[in-house]
Amino acid sequence: MAAEVEEAVPAGGADEIKAYNIHVSSKYLDLTRQKLEVTRLPHELSEPKSKDWWEPKSQVEPLIDFWLEQYSWRTQEDLLNKELPQFRTGFSIPSSETPIRIHFIHARSSHSNAIPLLLIPPFPFSNLSFGHLVKLFTEPEDAANNQPFHLVIPSLPGVAFSDALPNNTPMISSTADILNSLMSRLSYPYYLATNASSGAASPAEIDYNLVNHLATYHSDSCLGAHLISPPLTKPKLREAPIEWAKWSLASFFHAPILGYRSEDFSALERNGYVHASKKAPTPAQFGLNQLGFREPNTLAYALCDSPTGLLLFVLKTLRLLGPQKEFTLTEVINFTQLAWLPGPEAAMRFWAYCVRHPEVEKKATVRPKVGITVFLGDEPSAEGGAETGAAVDEPAHDESKDCYTCPSWANAKYNVLYTNRATGRSGLLAWERPEIIATGIRGVASSILKLDSRLRPSPASPPAPLEQVVVHSDTAADDHPESPPASPPVKPAPALLAPPTAEERGHPQRQISGETAVGSSENVTGGASSPTPKAPDPAHLAPPTDERTLPRREASDDTAVEQPGTEPQTL
Repeated sequence: MAAEVEEAVPAGGADEIKAYNIHVSSKYLDLTRQKLEVTRLPHELSEPKSKDWWEPKSQVEPLIDFWLEQYSWRTQEDLLNKELPQFRTGFSIPSSETPIRIHFIHARSSHSNAIPLLLIPPFPFSNLSFGHLVKLFTEPEDAANNQPFHLVIPSLPGVAFSDALPNNTPMISSTADILNSLMSRLSYPYYLATNASSGAASPAEIDYNLVNHLATYHSDSCLGAHLISPPLTKPKLREAPIEWAKWSLASFFHAPILGYRSEDFSALERNGYVHASKKAPTPAQFGLNQLGFREPNTLAYALCDSPTGLLLFVLKTLRLLGPQKEFTLTEVINFTQLAWLPGPEAAMRFWAYCVRHPEVEKKATVRPKVGITVFLGDEPSAEGGAETGAAVDEPAHDESKDCYTCPSWANAKYNVLYTNRATGRSGLLAWERPEIIATGIRGVASSILKLDSRLRPSPASPPAPLEQVVVHSDTAADDHPESPPASPPVKPAPALLAPPTAEERGHPQRQISGETAVGSSENVTGGASSPTPKAPDPAHLAPPTDERTLPRREASDDTAVEQPGTEPQTL
């Protein structure tokens, strides 16, 4: 059973929505630098290269040097705060004594016909990695033919600057309930939802399960969803006899009939399909879960103490997803920092819980309206698959391959309004081919607008969702009632998140020590209009042009180790 979500309302009766700015403790940045300076890398044999495992040293050394010598978190922090309209708000659930604070991006479109869209970032990436998508969805070049959206991108519980859910809480249903409440709090009673990556390749199928839960069990508010490579299985006779009969006939004759196409059969032969199983999933069953763990704390303790270890984890994640895009050094370090600064442990526990405790779906009362995007995979090479010189740094074929789902299989449980069979693999879709995400959700929106008037904007525009919201500063005093802000409002100075008090230590709230505190600067927005959407410059996180000419770090047997009791060095 999903934990019931209640909106946490502060004193004064106003929804507690806070304008959020990232501000990381300088002490923590100093600590990060110290740990990078004493990095000890494993020895690798130069020749011959292993045929069985990845040898990342040639990639890691220049990244560490760049992180130490050229990368500036303060620069990236300022860009994120300037370019992305960030907020945070809390929700009460029965299993937690304190509100669960969710960090989210909220960018409103300037177009009067815009409709609300909840975009689920691919787990375990932070929502702050997707600023480049804002303009694509909110301010399309041809708004008359391309549906604009009011865009909400949340950070999932335990990821980046969102609080973690308590242990033993059903992760998928509870998170979906919180996200549905978030859209309601933003004055979006009706909205659409979309994935931003392959559902079948997602760790423990988290991306798919969240959007599926919203569309299935919150269909009174989530009026439609866009599913990307959903891990659906062939129709079964007892569950969907008509769809089973259609599939049986089409597959027997290998014929493009009854909603199936010839591309479906060739894609199934190349990529295989998801096999139904009543057993608990194994780590190797899902794309990124080839990293493999069912008990998260052992790895979490190691990664929480080593920025280099977390960097390797990020590189391996990108490798498994088989990206076509070559990320810059700054982008790779940004991915790592957005996990390192708040700590990766809560996200890993979310992941491991979903692997160990897949939630059993209840029978739905309605068939959700969805669009389906699938990927046909790579065509066989005419050269017979000749290897390239960079094969050692490329992911193995079975690591990045998408299992194929015939779009017509979805008819067994969904009302399918839109389908797209895209070429190639899904990869890192949000960076490589974001237009496929936009095209898919716009196809869903176009169909639903014809069927359901609730999604159409009303002629008289209501007040902006964040108007007249009382915003409180996010400090250690947040747990106590506060009086309304004086007029005119005073902008509070950046404040670090204080460590938990003695009374709070037993609470299932994410704990941040004083030495590794991450803070926020919030602006009082009472009586002000919603912030104008900021369209991030796609190149706003571009690295220096000469960043790839760095010398490589030499591993040494007598690498210095920081002695206990030494004071952090000032940058």
